Amino acid sequence: MNKKTILISTAAIIAIGGACFWLFGGTAAKHKVTYATEVVSRGEISNSVTATGTIEPVTKVEVGTQVSGIIDKLYADYNSVVKKGQLIAEMDRVTLLSELSSRQAAYSGAKAEYEYQQKNYARNKTLHEKNLISDTDYEQTVYNYEKAKSTFESSKADLAKAQRNLSYTTITSPIDGVVINRAVEEGQTVAAGFSTPTLFTIAADLTQMQVVADVDEADIGGVAEGQRVTFTVDTYPNDVFEGQVTQVRLEATTTNNVVTYEVVISAHNPDVKLKPGLTANVTIYTLDKKNVLNVPSKALRFTPEVPLIGKEDIVKDCEGEHKVWTREGNTFTAHPVQVGISNGTRTELVSGIAEGAVIVTEATMGMPGTNAGQEPAGGQEKSPFMPSHPGSKKK
Repeated sequence: MNKKTILISTAAIIAIGGACFWLFGGTAAKHKVTYATEVVSRGEISNSVTATGTIEPVTKVEVGTQVSGIIDKLYADYNSVVKKGQLIAEMDRVTLLSELSSRQAAYSGAKAEYEYQQKNYARNKTLHEKNLISDTDYEQTVYNYEKAKSTFESSKADLAKAQRNLSYTTITSPIDGVVINRAVEEGQTVAAGFSTPTLFTIAADLTQMQVVADVDEADIGGVAEGQRVTFTVDTYPNDVFEGQVTQVRLEATTTNNVVTYEVVISAHNPDVKLKPGLTANVTIYTLDKKNVLNVPSKALRFTPEVPLIGKEDIVKDCEGEHKVWTREGNTFTAHPVQVGISNGTRTELVSGIAEGAVIVTEATMGMPGTNAGQEPAGGQEKSPFMPSHPGSKKK
């Protein structure tokens, strides 16, 4: 073995020996373990998802017209309180009255013709049965009767339609509520073609509102009917409103490759502060339990093992899937517990330990005279293998 090899081997032995002394021989003297504890107490465990939505009336009806014409008179305006059946608008009736008169005249003529052919048919039927008229004459009579009957029925339907159209010129409110939108002016012409033009939008009861929130597909799995909801609106930043999930709609909406689902939330509005169209910042509590025994979830992961305990510490373990630990003097005692819900940070304890018990939640190793993130106090030894604190100078 050459001299160079001997020097390298010697240096390695010294380094390994120093490391072993620092890690094992000096641990008890140079390091101490700090145990964090917490009292088992009652509190709230919750988990939530957030979303944004729009405040809408629970019942909203768009009032339109099924006939074309000119708006003759308006009897309601924005914010008008209306009752079911109340007159809110009238349309010009001249054209429809003329149409009705024409249909009435056609109906009267068709009726007279039908009554004449009916009597003629009854008379000729009797004569034909007695063989007093030919089959050809009787068949012609039957034809004239059926044709007159068809014309009469058609004119009767046309008259009913004209009467119905005339009634559409009188527009009434279908519900009790408040007018939140008026889309026409007096004198404006509306055309009812393939779609019904909207004249008014009426909200049934503004003291009972709802929030339609868009919940991301990653969160919708935890949302269910009956869950508690809180929300705020920008116009009242200091007010928190309460609600409840009443419906989770199944149809998905994709916007810019983002998939969301609509969730309907009830919103009581007794003082009518919430107005239709406001944007709501919603918090849905997918996990919500109050006044339950709970501990930090990390307490269930703590186990008193080397190097977190000393040689003189006593560990009294037990059987159980979940357990928490108490410490009296140098004795660690395990308590098997039954757990309930958890939000990842805190976990409910159903049974196994009493309220007020002090449990160990975690253990941290440090050096006497130091704080987390600080260098050892002056005069203390430092392992040559320990990385230096950022900003410190090597000596």
